[in-house]
Amino acid sequence: MGEPGKLMPLHGGYRKLKSFQVAQLAYDVTVRFCDRYIEKRSRTHDQMVQAARSGVQNIAEGSQASGTSKKMELKLTNVARASLEELRLDYEDFLRQRGLVLWPREDPRRAELITRRPATADAVAQWARDVHDGQSGRGAGPKSIESTKSTMSTFPEIAANGVLALLAVACSLLDRQMASLEKAFVEEGGFTERLYRVRSERRRSP
Repeated sequence: MGEPGKLMPLHGGYRKLKSFQVAQLAYDVTVRFCDRYIEKRSRTHDQMVQAARSGVQNIAEGSQASGTSKKMELKLTNVARASLEELRLDYEDFLRQRGLVLWPREDPRRAELITRRPATADAVAQWARDVHDGQSGRGAGPKSIESTKSTMSTFPEIAANGVLALLAVACSLLDRQMASLEKAFVEEGGFTERLYRVRSERRRSP
């Protein structure tokens, strides 16, 4: 919430947003994924990289714009959410079109990746290697016997499902972020309302 009597509230600071951090990680991994598994001259390659970049850039731009326009912040955050959803569909298409397995949300390998809280693409790559070598997702109970056959998974399948897990987290964070922004906008209004309040307060001041 903005400070009383202050026209320009604190804004920016997007690097501290968890949604930005996870979206940026998904972008970094997507660049590597596309360079390795998608034909570089194909439209799909460019679309996936651009969708990932759009998610990151619009979170940042929305945060920066929040100083003068909560409405613009909400709009750009929603664009970021839509871009990541588009990217999620691209990864699902990649798996389906190649006959690879789309892991269910409860798959222990997904949970293992999230539990590790990777901060870099290299950390995600290490998780992928561990899954491929059968070192991750064990001991999850009888319901996960099929999904824990890690050595039967190919690296493209593991990598795609890993990014899907990251995107699920990023989208969930953005959903909560937008709900908070909507509430703040309804309760506090935008720049125009804030400008009116500041002017009114100064007129009343001796």
